[in-house]
Amino acid sequence: MRDPLFEPKAAKQTVSITLNSDLYAKSKDLGINASKVAEEALAHEYSARRSEALRAEIRDELAALESYEKQHGSFPELVRAHYERDDGAV
Repeated sequence: MRDPLFEPKAAKQTVSITLNSDLYAKSKDLGINASKVAEEALAHEYSARRSEALRAEIRDELAALESYEKQHGSFPELVRAHYERDDGAV
């Protein structure tokens, strides 16, 4: 099971945000819960940025692996060659 990005049952915290007053008033008239919309938008943005950070980390790790293999050869190939030697040495 995947870990959630954040604790959904964490306590609520009062924060101050600045919104367009006309937009807020019209949204409130329609019954839109600004706190819920803001929380959902923040969760979406957090998820997107976290995903991009993980992709960047993976790209960096793959580049490091490629660099290592260029210098030292492929580890699986080295292991395979070790066990396929004909001289009987282990």
